Amino acid sequence: MDTGTDVRLSQCFIAVDDHDKALAFYCDVLGLEVRNDVGFEGMRWVTVASPEQDVEIVLEPPAANPDVSPADKQAMAELLAKGMLRGVNFTTTDCDALYERVRAAGGDVLQEPVDQPYGVRDCAFRDPAGNMLRFMERPAR
Repeated sequence: MDTGTDVRLSQCFIAVDDHDKALAFYCDVLGLEVRNDVGFEGMRWVTVASPEQDVEIVLEPPAANPDVSPADKQAMAELLAKGMLRGVNFTTTDCDALYERVRAAGGDVLQEPVDQPYGVRDCAFRDPAGNMLRFMERPAR
């Protein structure tokens, strides 16, 4: 179906409770690069991305909206601490090497590398804020 438009993913959001800890993890451990780190109106707009892709990950406090009530901010902080707000799946060319790198850096291991019945080898960690991150290696074609 030709709609006459070209729509592509530009950004996705991951909730973080500390931009500096998040940057250390996503850049120093995972190898992503900082695309934006700008302060405005008492907040901070931070994006990271793979050097190989245009899609950016926005590292955003869970209650960045100024209209969020204090009770909702507290509830979101509690959900974030439990790893229940957001998660992201990444692809990698070497799941085992990435697993060892993240584990050696003190990553919170959820799942060691395993071959899944749906055709990928994957592992999972929590980032410093508690988000679940899954890293999938697709079989060679």
